[in-house]
Amino acid sequence: MAVRLRLQRRGKPKRPCYRVVAIDQRAKRDGEPIEILGQYDPIAEDNKFSVDVERINYWLGTGAKASETVSVLIKKSQTLENN
Repeated sequence: MAVRLRLQRRGKPKRPCYRVVAIDQRAKRDGEPIEILGQYDPIAEDNKFSVDVERINYWLGTGAKASETVSVLIKKSQTLENN
């Protein structure tokens, strides 16, 4: 089973918010996740992004691959924490 870290859409029409999840790559976008790792709200003023970094590192260490969007969000959050 190949695991991906990707976004799972939640919220209302035209008012999305997303969960960052670890999920089987063959599952549907809104399928049952293995684990919920955080959330992302693109509509909020500061684009609120909060994740459990420890669990993200665990999944990446076990061979999971992050989607392009999730990897960009992780990099942005790490640069904000360092400043």
